[in-house]
Amino acid sequence: MTIPFELARTLATVIDEGTLDAAARRLHITSSAVSQRVRALEDQLGRVVLVRSKPVRATPAGDAVVRLARQLALLEHDALAAIGAESGAVASVPLAVNADSLATWFLAPLARVAERRAVVFDLHRDDQDFTAGLLETGVVMAAVTSRETPVAGCRVRSLGVLRYEAVASAGFAARWFSDGVHAGVLTSAPVVDFDRRDDLQTRWLAGFDVPVGAPPRHRVPASQDFATAVALGLGWGLLPEFQSAEGLASGALVRLGGPPVDVPLFWQQWNLTSPLLDEVADEVVGEGRRVLSPRPVNRR
Repeated sequence: MTIPFELARTLATVIDEGTLDAAARRLHITSSAVSQRVRALEDQLGRVVLVRSKPVRATPAGDAVVRLARQLALLEHDALAAIGAESGAVASVPLAVNADSLATWFLAPLARVAERRAVVFDLHRDDQDFTAGLLETGVVMAAVTSRETPVAGCRVRSLGVLRYEAVASAGFAARWFSDGVHAGVLTSAPVVDFDRRDDLQTRWLAGFDVPVGAPPRHRVPASQDFATAVALGLGWGLLPEFQSAEGLASGALVRLGGPPVDVPLFWQQWNLTSPLLDEVADEVVGEGRRVLSPRPVNRR
């Protein structure tokens, strides 16, 4: 059994675009032709590859085909580049990254690659605990993740540690923490969370024995807006050193104490030979190791 590249690429385009109509526009064919290609792929494999929901989504079998399509497209681009026959073709590299990395250090290495290569990046933002899932389904080729164990078919390199400190605006601290930072006041002082999956503030509060469910929580699901909310005194929160350094230096922000929360980050990418993907990896890993805190060495 073989999987025709054209059919696999069509499925990947449908998943990218979310609907058959949008995929048809991108492929410059009719929606009926797209549907026929997907049906032909399913007939050939003997498995359903697409759930026709809104937006559409791939089945587990479809995920495998989408991953194959992306790998073949990348290898095709590398081959054309090697023989000097790109003819202006631009490679698309989908990557997953957590919000705080995206807002602070991640774009600089991609810009350096884009200066040298005909490449565009399709960035998928998610919590570092969940980006590895996008690798597993074939949505992305590589990811910044907190997961050290390799995803099947991937290899891993350490980036470093993204260190967070609990901070608040000077005015917020004066209003809420004039008698010090302790469990009694932390139960009532509003906190800023990124979203409902953000557990950084909860992890920090656990060190003060604050009851589960307290304190009142704002949710601000954008990294720069999260930092702005803390700086404006909406609540206290944990910020990466990148985002808090200027405010701490000026006195606009104050540290609340307690231990920092360290989030180890890793780069996982498909385990295939691709000069382009390896070049992206080298730039990202180099930047991460330059700007992030080093991982502590375990000594026994």
